[in-house]
Amino acid sequence: MSSLLSSFPWLSGLVLLILVLQLPMVAVLLSRLITGPLRRPPLAPHSATLKELGTVSVVVPTLNEAQRIVPCMEGLTRQGYELREVLVVDSRSTDGTPDVVATYQRQDPRIRVLTDDPLPPGWVGRPWALDYGFRQTSPASTWVLGIDADTQPQPGLIAALVQTMEREGYDLVSLAPRFILKTPGELWLQPALLMTLIYRFGPAGNRGAQPQRVMANGQCFMVRRSLLESLDGYTSARSSFCDDVTLARNAALQGAKVGFWDGSRLLKVRMYEGIAETWKEWGRSLDLKDAATPEQTWWDVAFLALVQGLPWLLTPLLLGLQFLNLGEWSLALQLLLVMNGVLLLMRVGMQAAVLSAYDLSQAQGQWAFWLSPLADLAAVYRIAKSAWQRPTQWRGRQYPAPGS
Repeated sequence: MSSLLSSFPWLSGLVLLILVLQLPMVAVLLSRLITGPLRRPPLAPHSATLKELGTVSVVVPTLNEAQRIVPCMEGLTRQGYELREVLVVDSRSTDGTPDVVATYQRQDPRIRVLTDDPLPPGWVGRPWALDYGFRQTSPASTWVLGIDADTQPQPGLIAALVQTMEREGYDLVSLAPRFILKTPGELWLQPALLMTLIYRFGPAGNRGAQPQRVMANGQCFMVRRSLLESLDGYTSARSSFCDDVTLARNAALQGAKVGFWDGSRLLKVRMYEGIAETWKEWGRSLDLKDAATPEQTWWDVAFLALVQGLPWLLTPLLLGLQFLNLGEWSLALQLLLVMNGVLLLMRVGMQAAVLSAYDLSQAQGQWAFWLSPLADLAAVYRIAKSAWQRPTQWRGRQYPAPGS
């Protein structure tokens, strides 16, 4: 190899450049992942006590969710008497979503269907529906819980959140769910996309994140009512396509105690149908650019490229060159091969570690899950592509293009 480098001196410079860029990124990654064993364990279900009676209002934003909302309604009706009300805020669905909810409203008086006002300029549909619902909730509720229509709340979810947040003094907590995957394509792609979040923010349950690195998940987002009032509802996240992270970071900047916990024992979700929808819908919001500065967004893209994507290119290349036995290897080349090989081994090990975050009981071709690390290059590309673009269409709504 030394003969090859001597023939092409620029290769030595390239190797050193990659090392200089990759080494600090690997150190950052290890600092995030090493806390995994010390993170908060998955939140367990709790039974409500009289102390929590009627303390929680739930808001469910909907737009054409008739095919997915039944498990959500079933799960909410099984919550205890800590649940005061469920406000389903419908944004003029055309598929009969309000009719589906009305069947549960007749069975459970805590459930109501509302229709939000037309979307004002400058607002994204989801935060607008959540804000509208929040302003219709009972002032007697201590907590407001945003729940997405595609989630499947398990018994004891709300009581567990209320009791733990009260005991530990949290003002805002969101939960990472257990994902339901079914088709080989999504089994291959979705874990690679999820891994981009773990690489950037560490696993759910990590403690002590700085406000600008706070992570959140709007699928299950509990906030103290007094905090939401001080933030003027969802106004500060009105134009964000990742309103959950934006609002959580704004709350943290105001001094609120914010948490992102593992809720895999309490919440399931079937987000998207198949690989194409997963790529299009989830991939375009994972960059989180609406909750970060451009510098932070592109730092994260570079970070992912160097520690999640590049090892899949460098390691096979360097092993191939070693197999060709082109000469003695320099120390820099040896270090580059070892470091990238270790990154790949870590990635494969993390695939096993995240298995508990998935419900594969309905999955076809479960083998595809174990091939998901091979989708890392595609996942990193998707994050970079999304970082360049602002959506003009989301969940059936059209939004003006930037600058228009």
